[in-house]
Amino acid sequence: MHEKPYRSVVKSISWRTLGTLDTMIISYFVTGNLVMAASIGSIEVITKMALYYFHERAWNKCSFGRIKPPANDYQI
Repeated sequence: MHEKPYRSVVKSISWRTLGTLDTMIISYFVTGNLVMAASIGSIEVITKMALYYFHERAWNKCSFGRIKPPANDYQI
């Protein structure tokens, strides 16, 4: 199975949205400062989205853990 690059983009955006909210909440509890928490979240959302995209594309090229179905295998 092959994934198109735009799938990785959408996955990275959805994952980073969730991850950034988590980072901002944790940052707020640690610092007690909402502005600082938002600053930390806004920086990490961009860097981690780019890292995730390239990580996802690399894994898409890797066959580790994939099983290729037999040529005569079909589903109804």
